[in-house]
Amino acid sequence: MTKDVRKITRTTAALAAAAAIGLAAVGPAAAVQPLGEKWCSSMNIRFMAGGAQGDTFAAVVEAGGQQAAQDTGAKLSVVYSGWNSEKMVQQMREAIAQGVDGIVTYGFPGTAALTPIAEEASKAGILMAYMNSPVPDVTKEFGGTFVGVHDLHAQGAALAEEAMKRFGLKSGDHVGVFVPLDQKERSAREFGAVDTFGKAGLVVEQIPNKNEYGGEPNLAIPVVTAVIAKIPDLRAIVYAGGQELGNAEAYMTAAGKKPGEVINIGFDASPQIIDGFEKGWIQLTADQQPFLQGFLPVVSLCQQKILKLTPIDVETGAGFITPDNYKEVGALAERGLR
Repeated sequence: MTKDVRKITRTTAALAAAAAIGLAAVGPAAAVQPLGEKWCSSMNIRFMAGGAQGDTFAAVVEAGGQQAAQDTGAKLSVVYSGWNSEKMVQQMREAIAQGVDGIVTYGFPGTAALTPIAEEASKAGILMAYMNSPVPDVTKEFGGTFVGVHDLHAQGAALAEEAMKRFGLKSGDHVGVFVPLDQKERSAREFGAVDTFGKAGLVVEQIPNKNEYGGEPNLAIPVVTAVIAKIPDLRAIVYAGGQELGNAEAYMTAAGKKPGEVINIGFDASPQIIDGFEKGWIQLTADQQPFLQGFLPVVSLCQQKILKLTPIDVETGAGFITPDNYKEVGALAERGLR
């Protein structure tokens, strides 16, 4: 045995002996005590569902939040904003004034609108959780949970790339993309599709998306029919939300199109979207798992408040639903879980 090896052996033995002494001093580990039922019952959370009651996307997000409240015992107060950023900001101010323990909200009102809210909540000791749309500058400065798609532009780009590969879209083809022009952070996803199609040489028609289409997608019928009338050889339409994508049958029927004549793609999953796949009206959607976007923020707020854990940060937008796999998630969508 060499001198160096003997030295290492003696050092290892000494450390092992010290560890044994330390363990003896500490004694046996304390028994783990389960949290039990309703372990977060002392917490009051204001939950921003987003749209109107019954809105297909907001309903799944709310279902996630309600499930988390049932599992943890947290008291959940749900409010709706009709996807109006100004109304949502006002609802957050009201929640802070009322002294709730935590707020779950969307990130799409943007950094400028949410920074003063986050600062006010931080001073009041109110925990914040953001879902769906990231606001990294806000969470970096004031903390907060985020559950959703971290890079919306990349998600939109991935959808466009998948559509070109799957449906043979090529340079010179015409496509339409609904873009929420009044929501800068929120529209990054749709601009991801616009940019990717444009770089590939496709001709992109940007269609202004309005908040009210989320609550009442039939309002977009004249918009879609006008675009198709303007561009008879339109190959595809990218919708800005699951509500509009789920209404593809109504749009195509009004425009006199048969299933598959125009490729309808977008984001999210819902019973309406699954039905659209079944009937051939919808061909592709990027699933961002809204149930998790509602469920995990509530759990995270409870963990922070009761267990003093740090906020979680979870990516939910990694996959696509296609005609090949839609039946796998269909039953869950019918239950409002996807």
